[in-house]
Amino acid sequence: MIKSVAIQGIKGSFHHIVSNQYFGKEVTIQECLTFDSAVQSLLTDETDAVVMALENSIAGSIIPNYALIDTHNLHIVGEHYLDIQHCLMALPNQSLQEIEEVRSHPMALLQCKDFFKTYPHMKLVEDIDTAEVAKRIADTEVKKIAAIGSQLASELYGLEIVAKSIQTIKHNETRFVIVKRENHEVAENRINKASLKFELEHKRGSLAAMLNVMSDCHLNLTKIQSLPKIETPWKYAFFIDVTFDDYKHFKKAKSIMTIMTEHFKVLGEYINAKP
Repeated sequence: MIKSVAIQGIKGSFHHIVSNQYFGKEVTIQECLTFDSAVQSLLTDETDAVVMALENSIAGSIIPNYALIDTHNLHIVGEHYLDIQHCLMALPNQSLQEIEEVRSHPMALLQCKDFFKTYPHMKLVEDIDTAEVAKRIADTEVKKIAAIGSQLASELYGLEIVAKSIQTIKHNETRFVIVKRENHEVAENRINKASLKFELEHKRGSLAAMLNVMSDCHLNLTKIQSLPKIETPWKYAFFIDVTFDDYKHFKKAKSIMTIMTEHFKVLGEYINAKP
């Protein structure tokens, strides 16, 4: 039973919202400023799970998080998609024209860059976390500075939303994964998605051969992400997600891929949140 969950950021962050929606509001939230510290809390048994963003429909993959899961031999046991609606918030009774500076996480600033073209007088400053900036504005009662964050953050910290849904693409979705130390979360007959990692020989057709195996075994490739191996220049690890209708098809593919690849690893087997 899950009692505590580590999130990157503080209460009011999008990770906090995902934890509430996935686990309910009864679990204890451990706030961590970095994904590394969130993972450490899991490795030292301080928490039972970590909520971790992996990719955004606008900004793409969060590549270091793939490496974190792989390096520490952690397991993806579930996933959750969240519609990210960014709000611009500040202390009450301020207009957009009065805001001189906006602080937020680089990913949030990137997702909202077109909005700020209309307000060139606003200085954009990268910061560590969306909700943490909102809390800091509330604590210090500083005016003329705004944060980008969730509606929950504005409610928790008593800020006023001066502009809603400011992200460039209105349907802005982030895929989060639930990470644990073990991989025995879902019954085999319910598993229909898996995350894998492998390496290939640097020769012609090696990746194409793997794609053929997936196709022949009735797997649907939904994600492929390469990550360079620092210790071996010009060699790459591949992180992929596949979906399937029958676990036996995945099992067959897994046995073939284990032989045909190097350092094959199952990062997680779970239920597809986008059936």
